[in-house]
Amino acid sequence: MSSTTPDQSPNALQQLIYAKDGKLTRDLLLNPGEYGLGKVPAKAKPNGTTTSVCGFCSTGCGLELHLQDGQAVNLSPAVDWPVNLGMACPKGWESLTILKSSDRATQPLLKGADGKLAPVDWDTAMRSFCDKFKAIQAQYGNDSVAFLSTGQIATEEMFFLGTLAKFGMGMLHGDGNTRQCMATAVVAYKEAFGFDAPPFTYQDFEESDVLVFVGSNLCIAHPIMWERVLRNPHNPQIIVIDPRRTETAVTATHHLPLAPKSDLTLLYTIANILIQKGWIDADYIARNTTGFEEFKASIKEYTLAKAAETCQLDADRIMAVVQAIHAGKRVSFWWTMGVNQSHQGVRTAQAIINLALMTGNIGRPGTGANSITGQCNAMGSRLFSNTTNLVGGHDFRSLEHREKIAGQLDIPVENIPTENSWSYDRIMEGIRAGEIRGLWVIATNPAHSWIHQKEAHETFDKLDFLVVQDMYHSTETAQRADLVLPAAGWGEKEGTFINSERRIGLHKKVVPAPGQALADFQIFRLAAHYWGCGSPFDQWKTPEDVFQAMKRCSSDQPCDITGIRDYRMLDDARGIQWPLAASESTGDDWMPPTQRRLFAEGKFFHADGKARFLFETPQPPGEQPHAEFPLRLLTGRGTAAQWHTQTKTSKSAVLRTLYSTTLLVDVNPEDAAKLGLEPHEEVTVESPRGSVTARVNIVASVLPGQVFLPMHNELTNRLTFPQFDTYSRQPSYKNGAVRIVKKK
Repeated sequence: MSSTTPDQSPNALQQLIYAKDGKLTRDLLLNPGEYGLGKVPAKAKPNGTTTSVCGFCSTGCGLELHLQDGQAVNLSPAVDWPVNLGMACPKGWESLTILKSSDRATQPLLKGADGKLAPVDWDTAMRSFCDKFKAIQAQYGNDSVAFLSTGQIATEEMFFLGTLAKFGMGMLHGDGNTRQCMATAVVAYKEAFGFDAPPFTYQDFEESDVLVFVGSNLCIAHPIMWERVLRNPHNPQIIVIDPRRTETAVTATHHLPLAPKSDLTLLYTIANILIQKGWIDADYIARNTTGFEEFKASIKEYTLAKAAETCQLDADRIMAVVQAIHAGKRVSFWWTMGVNQSHQGVRTAQAIINLALMTGNIGRPGTGANSITGQCNAMGSRLFSNTTNLVGGHDFRSLEHREKIAGQLDIPVENIPTENSWSYDRIMEGIRAGEIRGLWVIATNPAHSWIHQKEAHETFDKLDFLVVQDMYHSTETAQRADLVLPAAGWGEKEGTFINSERRIGLHKKVVPAPGQALADFQIFRLAAHYWGCGSPFDQWKTPEDVFQAMKRCSSDQPCDITGIRDYRMLDDARGIQWPLAASESTGDDWMPPTQRRLFAEGKFFHADGKARFLFETPQPPGEQPHAEFPLRLLTGRGTAAQWHTQTKTSKSAVLRTLYSTTLLVDVNPEDAAKLGLEPHEEVTVESPRGSVTARVNIVASVLPGQVFLPMHNELTNRLTFPQFDTYSRQPSYKNGAVRIVKKK
């Protein structure tokens, strides 16, 4: 690509972001020709309705947006959407409200000589961005700048960012905040199935006669999925494996409150008992898997008695769960952050996959080893962000794959890196070591969310230049930035998200972004222009142009989406699950089935077509409670009204009424009595890394020796212990040693 200085004259800039009167253009819904908008919602009248996929979590609910004078003024859940069937959680109902917050970033902000952020125009902002990053690269090498992406922006924007940064700007290192939630599941699926491929559809919640939830508080984390469970007509057995008596565990027919981080031992024990009793599908194992005999031999020592001791569970309760799994005709296994955010999460996820494989519970309705995603577009990030793998699920290390992508994008193959990026934690290490000096953070808030917060803050302060691109100027990360780029949010731009069940859904622009804020897509166009990258970026005028490029890059991959004609098809179908190859289409009006599972034929994505049994000896976590810090810290979702770092949910007065704005620490009554704690008493919770002030919430939902803090609070990560899964490099947020100190 060209590295020449781009034409930055007023005429050239006008084509990108300026109107003839010199003011920033506002690509409104009522001006469809400017930004590819209006094409999809054309059948919606200015005072009618249109549909859009929700932008909060990975459920991917459909919303009806009610328009007045062409802009959305209200919303309701879409009754014909195959995901939510007319339901919405509190966050979905408040999706428009959060756009009106007073702390929206409305203009670029650049840090001056006085160390304070001050408004500048877009021209100054983009010149500063490119000049600073190019100067760093000139002095320290191309790899001295990196980016941290997100599961919050459109797939097309992720694709644009990843290709621009790596193929145009010369960056090698870039990762996403999906490393914090889904990396474990990605690696587990790749190693077991040959590709990152969650096999299920949400209909399986209603088809199972046994549902096993491991480290998942589905009722709170994904309320609409839980509603689908409640619609199950089969009177299912519900098994919850979780140290806490969560809202989901309260409704379970079987709850195993195991000792924290003993889940791998428990799962191996369940597998061993099933094998010893002959309660397995030997034919399925022989036809469709490899490595079973080695797995069988490796877990012989995991006896019921050993599990009862290690996991601190009653043996009869373990056996009841084994019998329920055996008796089930359609058993589905589900996991979320309780598994993923662990020091040995990949092997734990694979232990769940092993149970599904050995019992033949995969590829049929109501079955599967099913990872539930966190963010609205974590699946899009996993496949198309160009971070941990080459776009479309390809491999940077494969010359064949690089040549294919180079050909599809019409770029020199030499522009594509031949090695994988550093992972998120390694990028942070690189900053501390002075190897990375410039960082571009897009739609994520790592100064809040990254593990061991004090160290994270010190790390960001070492950067020569920090660029933060976000909806809000008030985030902890934006406050540390040298340059803030104001971005549009959901509802103010268009693109696609991919949800947990692999469904690609369309979200639309139905309100204008405030001030000078631009869609991330437009900011990336500006970055390409000012950097001087040239083709293919100058050909991507609209998000749908990028969608067509994504399609080409997915061809012949397990995630092939070449059969999706355009945005209109996605809109008419109310979302489409991948894969959908062009060869499956039977005509211009053809629509795929609403529900599509993987592996119905027992064929997986390894070269031999078989799934693999994978296993490893359980290891204890890196930090254990001890005399000085005797309590074990657990973290997780607080309520259905909170989300991630509360960057968005805290902006809604309605959502704020649904959770405590005071940090509460859950303490078991026995521990409260030992420590002389009273309900709502203010205390200090301390770990070797920091301390927080909280009020005591005395509850039996946590066992003695454990305390719980909500992950959403801005203080919680002062305490968390920075340990990472060996294979996924995902942080283990749910284990640390703490103590509670009474206020004097």
